[in-house]
Amino acid sequence: MSSVQLIENLRPADEIVGHYINGQVMADSGRTQAIYNPATGQVARRVALASKATVAKAIAAAAAAYPGWRRTPPMKRARIMFRFKALLERHADDIIALLTEEHGKVLDDARGEFIRGVEVVEYACGAPELLKGEHSKDVGPDIDSWSEFQPLGVVAGITPFNFPAMVPMWMYPMAIVCGNTFILKPSEKDPSAPTCIAKLLKEAGLPDGVFNIVNGDKEAVDALLTGPGVEAVSFVGSTPVAEYIYQTGTANGKRVQALGGAKNHAVVMPDAEMDNVVNALMGAAYGSCGERCMAVSVVVCVGDAVADEVVGKLSARVSGLKVGPGVDSCNEMGPLISELHYEKVRGYVDLGVAEGAELVVDGRGLTVPGHAGGFFLGGCLFDRVTPGMRIYQEEIFGPVLCVVRAQDLQEAMQLIDEHEYGNGVCIFTRDGGSARYFTDNIKIGMVGVNVPLPVPVACHSFGGWKRSLFGDLSAYGPDAIRFYTRRKTITQRWPPDSVEKAQFSFPSSQ
Repeated sequence: MSSVQLIENLRPADEIVGHYINGQVMADSGRTQAIYNPATGQVARRVALASKATVAKAIAAAAAAYPGWRRTPPMKRARIMFRFKALLERHADDIIALLTEEHGKVLDDARGEFIRGVEVVEYACGAPELLKGEHSKDVGPDIDSWSEFQPLGVVAGITPFNFPAMVPMWMYPMAIVCGNTFILKPSEKDPSAPTCIAKLLKEAGLPDGVFNIVNGDKEAVDALLTGPGVEAVSFVGSTPVAEYIYQTGTANGKRVQALGGAKNHAVVMPDAEMDNVVNALMGAAYGSCGERCMAVSVVVCVGDAVADEVVGKLSARVSGLKVGPGVDSCNEMGPLISELHYEKVRGYVDLGVAEGAELVVDGRGLTVPGHAGGFFLGGCLFDRVTPGMRIYQEEIFGPVLCVVRAQDLQEAMQLIDEHEYGNGVCIFTRDGGSARYFTDNIKIGMVGVNVPLPVPVACHSFGGWKRSLFGDLSAYGPDAIRFYTRRKTITQRWPPDSVEKAQFSFPSSQ
């Protein structure tokens, strides 16, 4: 069966998306959950929810595959990744269409997500270079020493709904080329793309059991966090869940990196080119319906004149957003992921009004002809938001942009530094001195200068500060090699034929 047929087999409305264990798709005989098309509000298919027993099967399959995969030379692992990358590119349109169908994002945004994920696969193809280790000759008399990076064993990834292809690809390509076996627990809201991609990995030559998928809810998550046999867990999602993942995983002896929520600010200086600023903010705030951990959700305007101009230009653009099904290339924004999330985001808009913020553009009354059941919310814009408001403090994760007014750069930076999240930030300016001071001193993990979404490319690592990251290492890039391996340092000496005296002093190179 071709990979195109494998992808198409997921499309019937009565299909149950099963788990992928030891190279085979299987489903529990128990619980399932509906998967919705967010543009219609209709059930597209269902997903099996893993029991503890199913998770245990996945762990056992990964553990059985580990010894052979660990001994596979990095060059052979890299060749599989090269073939995998080619297959992904060959079947890109099918996977992108599936992303849009289950998530709702417009096709261009789905394509961008997919490409950024493939770039991590491309980086993973460099495994022989990335895993070379370090060597020092003659560190002492006839003594050599070297460090090597050895895999951990079975590792797991727990990923969110907003990037069902890209975020998993932040994890498993790097883990696998390091010699680990992997279990993915994707979001149960849009799990089909990872299952399709798993089949492409098998077609690329990955041995059965090296990559596995368990779909599910908290029962599956807890089984991965507490069950024996899983050495490390990677997570991307909200901060409360990230903190739970980190605390539970580490308490059970696992290495954990848990990327949490965000409240990303954009500082607009008086010297910025305002039309370019507004264009950048439109994409950064309303792209993917604001369901991005790197979305700009707060604009800090330096000076009232700047704020008035930015709000004036933004209000016209936000009011004119083209909102509708993601499959229509004319649309700029699709629906939210679910009815529950729609109600949550709409509730934040209600809250902002109650808190006294000025609702300049109200997207709550949006209707999309022919899609009355879809989870559509129009773009919303608040002005005169203050730091004490919940709409400023909390991650909304929707198409809601807040404008805060500051009198100078120092005040703007203080606002940002005092926020509990520290994921991403950007500054719009033409002044090199201001930009350099800002990038050097702001307490945020990822910083852009005239770049509204400063998402690092695959050869750098992705991670925030403060309560946006739990753990010491960021995602993908060089940090991924460190996270998915253990350093082992070997010191070696071959003694002479004659008997040597005992040495009671601490060894040194003297």
